[in-house]
Parts: sequence; C-alpha cells; structure tokens
Amino acid sequence: MAIDKTNMQAIHDALLTDLQRRIFKQYNARKDEFNLTDEDYDVTQTLLVDRVLHCDNMKDVNELLTEYCDLFTSYDELTVPTIDGTMNYVIGLLVNGFHK
Repeated sequence: MAIDKTNMQAIHDALLTDLQRRIFKQYNARKDEFNLTDEDYDVTQTLLVDRVLHCDNMKDVNELLTEYCDLFTSYDELTVPTIDGTMNYVIGLLVNGFHK
C-alpha cells in the first residue's frame, strides 16, 4: 500500500517516539543484567532511526515491527507483527498522540 509522503512522515515520527520509549524502558530493565553500556543504547537508537526512516510503506513497517517484536510485552501487543496488527498499532499511535 503506497502512503503519501506527509502521512509517512507522521508514521515515522509516531514509530520513533513509541519504539524509542520501549527501547529505553527495556534498556533500563536489562542494563545491569547484561552489562549494557550507554554506547550500546546509542548504537541501538541509531540503528532504529535508520531502520524507521527507510520504511516507505506498510509492508516495511510490518517488517520493522516484526524485527522489534521483543519490545512488545502484553498479549494484545503480540498481534503487532501481523498486517492487521501493524495497521491497528500505527493507527492507534496516530490517534492517541504517539503514546499509550
């Protein structure tokens, strides 16, 4: 599905905001357990930004969310890697102002 550039930019912003928040939460929960450093966190964030900015359509977004599925913890969020789940997740981010 082709998405207008303006709309894709809004999706990029929403994805970055939500996924960065999730990565930060996961990093704080695991940094002592796995001896993670700030450099590890910075590299993870850089890779995420690059990956999000290369999303041009919903298929790309679905692949991104499948790649980052470990950031989703609740039962309802486990449907994100499906196409319908991806669309509902993105629409939810946009409707709820990028945060839950």
